[in-house]
Amino acid sequence: MTDANDGVLHTLFRSDQGGHEQVVLCQDRATGLKAVIALHSTALGPALGGTRFYPYASDEEAVADALNLARGMSYKNAMAGLDHGGGKAVIIGDPQRDKTEELLLAYGRAVASLGGRYVTACDVGTYVADMDVVARECRWTTGRSPENGGAGDSSVLTAFGVFQGMRASARHLWGEPSLRGRTVGVAGVGKVGHHLVEHLLEDGAEVVITDVRQDAVARITERHPSVRAVADTEKLIRLEGLDVYAPCALGGALNDDTVPVLTARAVCGAANNQLAHPGVEKDLADRGILYAPDYVVNAGGVIQVADELHGFDFERCRAKAAKIFDTTLSIFARANEDGIPPAAAADRIAEQRMADAIAAGAGR
Repeated sequence: MTDANDGVLHTLFRSDQGGHEQVVLCQDRATGLKAVIALHSTALGPALGGTRFYPYASDEEAVADALNLARGMSYKNAMAGLDHGGGKAVIIGDPQRDKTEELLLAYGRAVASLGGRYVTACDVGTYVADMDVVARECRWTTGRSPENGGAGDSSVLTAFGVFQGMRASARHLWGEPSLRGRTVGVAGVGKVGHHLVEHLLEDGAEVVITDVRQDAVARITERHPSVRAVADTEKLIRLEGLDVYAPCALGGALNDDTVPVLTARAVCGAANNQLAHPGVEKDLADRGILYAPDYVVNAGGVIQVADELHGFDFERCRAKAAKIFDTTLSIFARANEDGIPPAAAADRIAEQRMADAIAAGAGR
């Protein structure tokens, strides 16, 4: 495994991507591994964040994604009250074609070389079985199977946390913490999205879904005939009568094209980095659309994998994830008090916690 030298890194970074503590470019020729590990902050503790396996178009795109995701994890972990900083790793390649046991073992050695500064877990393109393999070379691995001492699939509590954030959004907008009678559009019904649909149906919501994978759509509609499906996200966001839009696939769902035509009163979903660029949060606020910050409401999964490091207890984690309801309400209140969008309010709270941790460390 090799760290990229400063000259190589300089060609991959933009001037607005600074502030990270450490970025490691990893390569193992024997297995074909190419990966980026980004540590944004360890102010609150070891950086914690998942591993994304994705066929990036370029190394620059992979680095940019790792940096953005790592920063998001710092804020997510801070808002979740965890004693962890933020980090993220991306493996460059098609997981359907390039993922092998040998590659995952090589990746585990790369993470282990950081000596515990980074704790990894699952993300897009990686699964519990993959973390079991990585853990054979790296003890700083979570999201493992119960058979191997882990907590298993974290998507269950991720969806539960998003549902709590959605309940808080409903309370803020309509006075009742329920989605009963509301129409919720879920874009992406994969690992997390299909669990979210179950919560919404149990709560009495009308659910409309879309996904690029038709088998994922069919799994929902065959089990729940009341769920409607539309062809794509473009149709979903323009749907008349839509109350809540839940982006649950990849990031950048809220951008200059989607925000102007979005019909929903609120956005609350599981996807990371939903805001395509700074300023989108203001565009949402200007249109009267309530945005529940993604890294706040989707923190159920990281709450679970963090707990795994101390001996996993599902009910303890579920109780912590349930607090996402109160945290989301407190962000809406802070936003109103400061006259800023909820995303900015969440950032201020998270940044203050990290700053307090740094100050406390300096004072010891």
